[in-house]
Amino acid sequence: MAPQQKRQYDIVVFGATGYTGFMTAEHIAERLPTDLKWAVAGRSEEKLKRVVSECQKLNPNRIQPEIELCNLNDQDLLALAKKTSAMICTVGPFAQFGEHAFKACVEAGTHYIDCTGEVVWTLSMIKKYEAAAKKAGIVMIPQCGFDSAPSDLLAWSMAQLVRSKLSAPVSDVTVSIHDLKTKPSGGTLATILGLIEKYTLKEIGASKAPFALSPVPNSYHGPAPSLYSKLTGLRTVPGLGLLCTSVTAATDEPIVQRTWGMLQQEPSRKQEAYGPRFSYREFARARGTLAGIVTHYGLAIGMTMLVLFAPVRNLVRRYIFQPGEGVSKEDAKKEYIVMRGTAVPDVQPKSDKVAFIEAKYPSSPYLLTATCLAQAAYSILKDDQKLEGGIYTPACLGQKFIDRLDGEGFKVESKLISV
Repeated sequence: MAPQQKRQYDIVVFGATGYTGFMTAEHIAERLPTDLKWAVAGRSEEKLKRVVSECQKLNPNRIQPEIELCNLNDQDLLALAKKTSAMICTVGPFAQFGEHAFKACVEAGTHYIDCTGEVVWTLSMIKKYEAAAKKAGIVMIPQCGFDSAPSDLLAWSMAQLVRSKLSAPVSDVTVSIHDLKTKPSGGTLATILGLIEKYTLKEIGASKAPFALSPVPNSYHGPAPSLYSKLTGLRTVPGLGLLCTSVTAATDEPIVQRTWGMLQQEPSRKQEAYGPRFSYREFARARGTLAGIVTHYGLAIGMTMLVLFAPVRNLVRRYIFQPGEGVSKEDAKKEYIVMRGTAVPDVQPKSDKVAFIEAKYPSSPYLLTATCLAQAAYSILKDDQKLEGGIYTPACLGQKFIDRLDGEGFKVESKLISV
């Protein structure tokens, strides 16, 4: 990374008055070092003052955040980006609002982290700004929240386990949402609706093609699904059991595939490369055969209705959380995440051992997003990441990032199992 001149702030949270942004500010107030210089930024001074007030209550014995008023335009965001070493952006939908901050950080030489799950937007930012980000020597990590950091880190961890224990690359990696209790926030729903209305199906489909985000092409896409799997969405994976279609797959798979390509070409990360015959698939645990089939077709029908029928989109807008809204703090404490995964060694003859991993987080995915954003920003600033500059993925922050998340309750355990 290129050295930065001393700036007014270490970290700025842009969009701090929104649901995710507010939780990110709270995490910084409670969990990052008390001498950190930081600010909360947005358009409403009144709302930002409320954020600062809540942060002061959480930890009065630290440097409190400054307030930076900033409109959604190139000029204001460039001025803001020049004041900070790293910017966390939570202003979505990113396809509508995100490029101003992304562009500003490239031009200002400012590290950047966001929580988008909009793969088609991420791909467009890579195409437009990666060369400039490399030249600036900055680290930019989109999709560094629940979309898609946990999946990316689990795949990375299993690959490193196989390397260290079996001295082998990995081939077919599968991650499953084993158990998840949560409700979508208004921002998440607004994002889904915004993508449908902004991009064509062809554009969205192109961004989700295998390895579309990877800087290195890969002709290996893993074992072909059976006709039964195509019709039902079900499959059985040794070590994980019966799996079905997951709503998270379309968001997470492209990022994990990009990590594969990044590790192939990043000089400081080549020893972590997964191997040439790598595939990644993501599913959810099926509660039973019928439940899995219902999930598969429910997701397909629901998305089709959103795409084809404007009245359905209007009903969702009217009766579900508005952007900036979400579950209460008390309800968030009742939510949880459990993820599991396996990684098959790429060896001949086939090994009877596979890597198995389980990750647990005892709270809301939105709180995990806030945690990932804050800890990633701090890791970029303080850990010796040896990244040369560009648009990276969460797993490119490696074990140091995982260790930071472990200290915040995201517990990961991996081992070899026989199958």
